[in-house]
Amino acid sequence: MSMQDKATLRLLDKADKEIRKLPRNVKGALYDFQYKFRENPANPTNGFKQLKGERLFSARVGEYRAILFHVGNQDYILVALRPRGQVYEHLERYRFDINQVTGALEIFDVVASEEASRTGTAVPDAASAPTPEAEQPAAEPAPAEPGPVASGPQPSRPLLADYTEEQLRELGVADGLVSLALTITTESRLLGLVEFAPKHTEEVLLALADGRGFDEVMEEVTRPVAAAEPVDTTDYDTAFSRPATRVTTADTDLQQVLEDDFAAWKVFLHPTQRKLVTRGYKGPARVSGGPGTGKTIVALHRVKYLVDRLGPGYTKPVLLTTFNKNLAADLRRRLLDLGGQQLLDRVDVVNIDQLASRIVSESGQGRQRRRTINDQQAAREWQDMLTELGEATWDADFLNAEWSQVILGQSVRTRGEYYRARRAGRGQRVSRAQRAEIWQLVERFTMRLEERGVWTFRQVAEAAARAEGDRAAKIAANREREAKAGGQMLHHQDQSFANLRFRYEHVVVDEAQDLNPAHWTLLRSMVDHTDNDIFLVGDTHQRIYGNQVSLGSLGINIVGRSARLTLSYRTTREILGSALGLLGEETWDDLDEGTDTLRGYRSVLRGPRPFFHGSGTWEAEIDALVARIGAIREQALAEGKFASVAVAVPMRDMVGEVERELVRAGVSAATLGPEGPPTGHEESVHVGTLHRYKGLEYQHMIVAGVSDTLVPNANVDRHKDSDPARYRRELQMARSLLFVAATRARDSLVLSWHGEPSRFLPDWAAREKQVELAPVPEEGFEDNGLFKPPNALL
Repeated sequence: MSMQDKATLRLLDKADKEIRKLPRNVKGALYDFQYKFRENPANPTNGFKQLKGERLFSARVGEYRAILFHVGNQDYILVALRPRGQVYEHLERYRFDINQVTGALEIFDVVASEEASRTGTAVPDAASAPTPEAEQPAAEPAPAEPGPVASGPQPSRPLLADYTEEQLRELGVADGLVSLALTITTESRLLGLVEFAPKHTEEVLLALADGRGFDEVMEEVTRPVAAAEPVDTTDYDTAFSRPATRVTTADTDLQQVLEDDFAAWKVFLHPTQRKLVTRGYKGPARVSGGPGTGKTIVALHRVKYLVDRLGPGYTKPVLLTTFNKNLAADLRRRLLDLGGQQLLDRVDVVNIDQLASRIVSESGQGRQRRRTINDQQAAREWQDMLTELGEATWDADFLNAEWSQVILGQSVRTRGEYYRARRAGRGQRVSRAQRAEIWQLVERFTMRLEERGVWTFRQVAEAAARAEGDRAAKIAANREREAKAGGQMLHHQDQSFANLRFRYEHVVVDEAQDLNPAHWTLLRSMVDHTDNDIFLVGDTHQRIYGNQVSLGSLGINIVGRSARLTLSYRTTREILGSALGLLGEETWDDLDEGTDTLRGYRSVLRGPRPFFHGSGTWEAEIDALVARIGAIREQALAEGKFASVAVAVPMRDMVGEVERELVRAGVSAATLGPEGPPTGHEESVHVGTLHRYKGLEYQHMIVAGVSDTLVPNANVDRHKDSDPARYRRELQMARSLLFVAATRARDSLVLSWHGEPSRFLPDWAAREKQVELAPVPEEGFEDNGLFKPPNALL
């Protein structure tokens, strides 16, 4: 093998955590080493040596040595970094195999797994929370004595006693860890084992321990990453190239890990995610999944994948859009991080309402200057009009939603069209006579807005959709004439008409569940009906704006092209289990008149169990959260770290009250607005309403004011008898708001209330002043001993 050619050096997925813990000077040495090694591995300064067999090598990195796996040719994987004196001890500890199920190249430390499975891994405790008693090791059985058997400690039953070695191998558990896994008797020891195990083995074992059956784990965890063809366990080159092999996406990505602790999303893609990113679709495609499953990451990588396959140019043929300005700004920043300015120059990153306004302005419809109002302002205008008319038959919120979602959403322009319009997701039935009444009120309302010189964001979206629809119709008519004429009509009297093209070649949508029908009609008109035209990601469990849609009825057919992500990379298992309980037993749609589910939603991360805290008054609740935030910040300061903290509340006036008390206590705090935190306050405690936290992430999250009459708002109950469908819909939206806020937490979560707790909280919460919240048993979260029952905090 010649050592003169340049080498590639990729990073094993489980090595990045180890590298981040290294001293700064060692990281610096590794940074320098990666460049020298790529240029010439045989350079004497690298100290390149063979360790074991044909595959394992080491190289000098300052006072450490890198352990490298040689895949073949000039391809290497950085497996670990060890102090110089420890590299040559027990080389047999490193095992490298090709998984017979996934076909992935797996490299792991057998000795480390065995040692960790004996000592266990401690679950961290929440800041300022009482420290629970450490988990005791399983009692050993007493030695056998002659005569009658004496009572005493009995051997603990293994966590995976219901499974066989053959079943674990069938699920893809690494062969070298199968026997060991079946002996594990405590959760702590299982966590110790999987800390050093291959990633797929970790996912399978934790899913089984969580109570999922063999068939479910096979379907949700193993089958999506299983090799499509028979696996040759001696072909390392092929194994290295498979998506299931967990290494950085490019050999230069090691730099990202060294420079940015949060850069893993750029360089590691789960095999399931990678398949979705690179798949070719014969039309629109949808990816769903719970919070933290990487939907946005998939969307960003999908954009890069599409751009990489475009020809050279200076246009922006790819649209990346989402619901609001804050999320669009975050997408733009992440896309720049992922691919640099060269990638960003080919992508139009804009929130959907800003895009609609741009199109309306270009079409000339915006020449008459009209101020735009939001949904809340529109609802107030409806109420004012109904009051003036003395109209008591119809509710202002119902009329506003009917007008926005049905009439504007489907570009309904006449009474006859409204009679025929579908009302999917609207709930309350309306007769033909009632539609006539509603239409008359809508005409009055639109005239009222025009007289006041205002219009709604939904009207702007509908106007933009109409303009783009006209453009699409002209393109279709031109194609029809070309087809009949046998070619392009170069001498058409309107040459600009003949040269019309769709605005985009590809459209990618993030947070798809919050777009309304007019938005979807607009997007459908902006891209041709062709392969890979629309790619959308979202989760209807996180819908917080009440926009019910049927994509199929709007020309976006995703049947047969839907996929679901189930592994959370942000939320711990403890927070995840609790948050799922907040959703109750509601039924959730899939954006296309079917149902969606979070079945199989899981996490391999561990952390403290969330806390619920009740106070007698709002003032006392604020005092408690201020004290907790102080303890979190004090602990972080002692450790020399920064801890991101946020407080979410249901009402706008509560934001200012919390912020004032934090500032009075000497804690820097800032209100979270539509554009995110104010400039210069990125490290302050962020305080905002529940709606403000979509798409954000914090180490520590406090959701306060989760009280009866606040979550959900007391006004919801007035629809219970008069409009049951609307009542259920508003309850569901309130649950989604709470769910979204709770799942912003990465490390710890507190939910607090004053007076009576919200009906969404567990029944036992009302009986305790302060309790530790055990994850609520939910589908896939059976109480199997891994999750402890709630117990009062003393």
